[in-house]
Amino acid sequence: MRAVALIPAAGMGKRMGTLISKPFLSIGNRPILAETLLRFEESSLISEVYVIVSSKEEGHSREDIVNKYNLKKVTKIVIGGVERQDSVKNGLDAIEPGCDIVMIHDGIRPFVTPQLIDESIIETQKHDATVVAVPVKETVKRVSYYGEILETLDRNRLWLAQTPQTFNYNIIISAHKNAVENNLRGTDDSSLVEALGIKVKIIAGSYGNIKITTPEDLILAKAFLEDNEHMVSACEPINIG
Repeated sequence: MRAVALIPAAGMGKRMGTLISKPFLSIGNRPILAETLLRFEESSLISEVYVIVSSKEEGHSREDIVNKYNLKKVTKIVIGGVERQDSVKNGLDAIEPGCDIVMIHDGIRPFVTPQLIDESIIETQKHDATVVAVPVKETVKRVSYYGEILETLDRNRLWLAQTPQTFNYNIIISAHKNAVENNLRGTDDSSLVEALGIKVKIIAGSYGNIKITTPEDLILAKAFLEDNEHMVSACEPINIG
């Protein structure tokens, strides 16, 4: 089995309010992207990793991330597109023949565990399409365009999608091909697969598997790293029975 991980890290991150692209901001002693990629180095089931970055970050990624941290599984650096969906499509196009499973994981989610990566691959072998997610903890309201509450949703059936999102190679290729042909824009890769009528299996993730998009997220990530015991606890998978 050959499993290829695509790591989109081409976003500028306007919400962060820094001149440095989000994946290259530091938490602890390493850039966020390096922390993320090190988790994939530790996975027993990932065969290769393709890092997807902007053209201006290609050299920086190679020298200061891949080479500096001796990331042997990173076999390609791919130039990203205008939006995340375009970047993932570029990554898919770069995969050489013989791939069985494709995993897509945000470059700015550095607290994914090797165990969760491997579990996602194992479950995808059974179900063809999986998404790591966590149950919603807060009460969720559906509102009108005018800010008026229309409905209180049943949170017991609501989950927050994270990454990794993992798919049979042929399925994710078909999903992105269909998106291009029909001008579909999805909020994640799972939504493109769902558009084909394919069922996607939820894998319980952890609330510690945060996506670092705002200054507040960066503060939380640094706190996780400073408190190793807290980080391990926060990133344990959720038991859904």
